[in-house]
Amino acid sequence: MTTEEALAWITELFEEVPGRIGVGTPRGDIPGWDSLGTLTLIAALDERYDIHLSEADIEAMQSVGDILGILRQKGALTNA
Repeated sequence: MTTEEALAWITELFEEVPGRIGVGTPRGDIPGWDSLGTLTLIAALDERYDIHLSEADIEAMQSVGDILGILRQKGALTNA
C-alpha cells in the first residue's frame, strides 16, 4: 500500500472528508480519533494487516504520521 492509499484508508476509518487528513495531522484534529476511534483503529490494523500493537505503540500514536510509521515498520506500507 502506498502512503496515498494509507491516507485514504485512515480517512475512511475515521469517517473524515477526503483530503482533510495528511501525514502531519495530529490526533486532536481528528474528531473520530477518540477512545472508540482508537479501538476501531487497533481492530482494523489487526484485521486488515495482521498488525498487533503493544501498549507503548498505542500510546505513541499521536498523529497520522505515527500510524503510517507503524504500517511502514510492519511492512504494510511501501515507500511509493
